[in-house]
Amino acid sequence: MARRSKTTPRRAPSAPAAADSPCPCGRDGSRYRDCCGVFHAGTAAAPTAELLMRSRYSAFAVGDTGYLLRSWHSRTRPAELELDPAQRWVRLEVLGATEGGPFHVGGTVAFRAHWSEPGRSGVLEENSRFVREGGAWTYLEALPDTPGA
Repeated sequence: MARRSKTTPRRAPSAPAAADSPCPCGRDGSRYRDCCGVFHAGTAAAPTAELLMRSRYSAFAVGDTGYLLRSWHSRTRPAELELDPAQRWVRLEVLGATEGGPFHVGGTVAFRAHWSEPGRSGVLEENSRFVREGGAWTYLEALPDTPGA
């Protein structure tokens, strides 16, 4: 996720997710260990751009900077990533996706990520571009806002 909202949030972890807790990505009431946890642990790779985006949201929520950096395209990956411990990612809405399936090489996912921190809250809305690198889905960049959208 790149930042883009009227109130610019800082990235921050919540407490690490317990294996039996609901997955932060909110997908079908799945448990963390059966959903994004398998991607964070490296026991599976996200098969679609949407699942990679959901797993990256969950990584922000649980503070897994290692996964965030590993799933970032090498061309746009920062050298390091520091998360703000006061910020909590509280809800994800997937608005839509284009391509990004098992047989595609690129795709986009539009989403809203809701956050809070002491004294304020906000929403990060983004249309992200994902591409395969070495066969695996990676986050490339946030697409610019579309005029009139």
